[in-house]
Amino acid sequence: MITAYLAADGLQSQLRDELARGGVEIQAEHGRLFLSEAPPLRSAWSANIWRDCVELPVASIGTAAKSLRDIQRNWAMYAPLHHRRAALIQEKLPHVSAKPVVFPAAAPTAPLGSWTLLAPDRLLAAASCSSPFANGEVELVEDKVGPPSRAYLKLWEALVRLRRWPQPGERCLDLGACPGGWTWVLARLGASVVAVDKAPLDPKVAAMPGVEWRGESAFGLDPVSVGPVDWLFSDVICYPARLLRLVERWRATGLVRNFVCTIKFQGETDHETAQAFASLPGATVLHLHNNKHELTFLLPFPQASVD
Repeated sequence: MITAYLAADGLQSQLRDELARGGVEIQAEHGRLFLSEAPPLRSAWSANIWRDCVELPVASIGTAAKSLRDIQRNWAMYAPLHHRRAALIQEKLPHVSAKPVVFPAAAPTAPLGSWTLLAPDRLLAAASCSSPFANGEVELVEDKVGPPSRAYLKLWEALVRLRRWPQPGERCLDLGACPGGWTWVLARLGASVVAVDKAPLDPKVAAMPGVEWRGESAFGLDPVSVGPVDWLFSDVICYPARLLRLVERWRATGLVRNFVCTIKFQGETDHETAQAFASLPGATVLHLHNNKHELTFLLPFPQASVD
């Protein structure tokens, strides 16, 4: 059985390295799609993982579409080659809404398969995929007025994938908050936010109800001085190993219920530390559509699920 890993655009080398470290041999590459006969690997650098892929003959546009419909209803196309022929097949499949997500909203739960044309007369399809979004790409309706930076999009996407977000009255800690994009998101949700950064917040964010700024280092902050929080958020620029030590420190206190942190890589990708994050009980590490050379670490309270 074939497993296919779709790399995020521009991050093919990170995915190749991750798969090699996991002992996965790539049999073929199809654009950003890497095909392997090895058992599926939990992969942070995949925008989408296609499970249990099947190859189907393409005698005609109509028969190809029927073959896919016979498997299930909803399909997303990936077409690095033979794009026109693939588009004609996709047109004969049921329409899948591709409207941008209006936050706050949970990720869809309906199954969404993926398919591609390997050749004009042969397609590869997977009814089961790791992402509920077409090619793992989450498009959001942007707010181009309120937030002081575009970093808010990463947090919106992370919470959409988590299918939950801070509720009014919940207490949040935002480490490395300046200029305040993530604090803006949390305050708009009605949460109480302790924003920590040596640099001040954007004045509009600092003035939002429920926002408290502390001009301290995220790494020098004493957890006891903060007390219990429902959510710990971090978009701090630091080496991954240092962030891991910070997360472990806060986990050990038992003061945090949920973690959402950006793992940022400076220069080479630190796969070993990324794996250490992923190995924490209940954790998910994934590359968001709105991430760059970085991953997002999610450690939710046990009832949550992540896609």
